[in-house]
Amino acid sequence: MTKLNNLSRRKFISNSSLALMGSGFLGAQLFNLKAIASPAVNDNDRNTYKAMVCLMLDGGADSFNMLIPRGNVEYNEYAASRSNLAIAQNELLAINPLNNDGKSYGLHPAMGQVQSLFNSGELSFISNIGTLVEHLTKDDFWNGNAQLPLGLLSHADQSQQWQNGRPGERTQIGWGGRISDIMTPLNSNQTIPMSVSLSGNNIFQHGLQTIEFVINENGIAGIEGYNENDGAYNQVKTAALDAMFALQNSDIYKSTYINTLNDANNAGIEFSEAINNVGEFSTLFSDNELSQKFKMIAKTIAARDDLGFEKQIFFVRFPAWDHHDNMLGNMNEMLPVLSAALAEFNAVMHELGTHSDVTTFSMSDFARTLSSNGNGTDHAWGGNVMVMGGAVNGQRRFGDFPTLALGSDIDVGGGVLIPQLSTDEYLAEIAMWFGVADADVSNIFPNLSNFYDINTGNPPIGFLNF
Repeated sequence: MTKLNNLSRRKFISNSSLALMGSGFLGAQLFNLKAIASPAVNDNDRNTYKAMVCLMLDGGADSFNMLIPRGNVEYNEYAASRSNLAIAQNELLAINPLNNDGKSYGLHPAMGQVQSLFNSGELSFISNIGTLVEHLTKDDFWNGNAQLPLGLLSHADQSQQWQNGRPGERTQIGWGGRISDIMTPLNSNQTIPMSVSLSGNNIFQHGLQTIEFVINENGIAGIEGYNENDGAYNQVKTAALDAMFALQNSDIYKSTYINTLNDANNAGIEFSEAINNVGEFSTLFSDNELSQKFKMIAKTIAARDDLGFEKQIFFVRFPAWDHHDNMLGNMNEMLPVLSAALAEFNAVMHELGTHSDVTTFSMSDFARTLSSNGNGTDHAWGGNVMVMGGAVNGQRRFGDFPTLALGSDIDVGGGVLIPQLSTDEYLAEIAMWFGVADADVSNIFPNLSNFYDINTGNPPIGFLNF
């Protein structure tokens, strides 16, 4: 018996169809099984290309050591609270917000490219933002007079709530996924989902009817060995799969599986061909995973016409921000990677002429305690986020920057700050810019009315132009 005949059924399945399903790629094709309805979209956004890029700083980034008060009074409060974790005042990189509140601000010294993005009007910060069900005071918190987000200070709960937009619920349906449910019909391509993840399956892009299309920094994995005629095994695999795809099966379950697998395979081939047709960028990307993921997002945007996309939602995760230990050292290593990736992506958006059509925004589980635990920080609540792109009201800082003195009116203990702005306001403004109709925005974020009247005609915070 030849070696080819000795190929086990288990090996064949594990290296083909099941491997494909494990990537999240096959499941993304199931969105085609839904009934497509007419989307409720703002008319002026119906035929306009737009993309949102969600950057998840996984683990809870210490954002008060990223954006730091630089004036003497405010800095001294910061330094007293942060003790051995404080960044030296003379090392801070100055930023010059156009909407000056009379205070001076600076960035961590490892964020030089973010400083340039801010001061050139390409990026803005939003201060003291976090998950909220309703506004509350310190007394409300301690007396139980207000509803709190579920699982406050918990990674699992808070990460989920940033991604699902519903701090009062535990749901695996994300706000990006709900937008995809509504807006998928705007894309002429109904084979490849509008939500593309560079970081595997996630809550943010998971909808009621649609889910994410999972790729990596190298593109789509597809079925390993399919159409790769570099060996007898791959030739046998390709022939067997082609035979299965052509099979007419009377069993509805087997037929559905075969057709879905075939659709997934064809979508992968279509995506790969479009990406491979994208020329080299003039913009150079750093040789690390985060920058290369942003480069693949740029390639996907560059191929938007070939792929038939009017709307796209991207997700990329930058993990390991849970710095209970060695916080200063870890941030010194990670912030240059983050800063460079944002600058590179911003540059390539200019190169592609899509700078005003793509908005990149950061999220994180929560901020960190202002007080040190000895060599790091612990889980907290309100913090700072960044938003970047041509539609951003750049070189601005939105929200009231809080006092960083311990024991303040919004410090519920150890430097855990009550947010002044809700995630609902932040995320809803991005959805509104993306073209989601007001009624749908209110449905996606059911607590939004506790913070913002959508009938005002003004954006919730004002960091985006639309």
